Amino acid sequence: MRVIAITAVALMASAGAAAAAPASVTVSIGPELQQKATQSLGQRDVDTLAADLKKAVERRLAKSGAYDGSQIVLELADVRPNRPTFKQMTDTAGLSYRSFGTGGARIEGHAIAPNGVMTPLSYSYYEPDIRYARLGGTWSDAYWTIDRFAYDLARGKALASR
Repeated sequence: MRVIAITAVALMASAGAAAAAPASVTVSIGPELQQKATQSLGQRDVDTLAADLKKAVERRLAKSGAYDGSQIVLELADVRPNRPTFKQMTDTAGLSYRSFGTGGARIEGHAIAPNGVMTPLSYSYYEPDIRYARLGGTWSDAYWTIDRFAYDLARGKALASR
């Protein structure tokens, strides 16, 4: 009798977990960033950052269950590298990978809940202190921004004013 009760409770718990689908995430590249990518940054690097944003948000939301059943629509609006990109070094003779500066990223978008309520999302971070920039790679601050955004979103924070 106990086995049946335990099995029934386990089945009900798994049915409830299966009913809540994870959030669907779509990421696009903003028009200004798209232009910046083709002219100076390099399309491959920007596409990689957009894919990493999608993967990071999906991974964090799947673990936390925040925004289950929602649709997350994101736009990678701007990125700034810490070091010259491959395209920048190819286009500019004499530019060195030893050059560094402050980097970061800006993410815009919205979350649409299963009941249709739309929540605006916005997050940006640009390193203010150049002393920390020399230690990272090309996209260190942009990756930090992406990871921080995904972490905060997974904790259920609506990042409308950052």
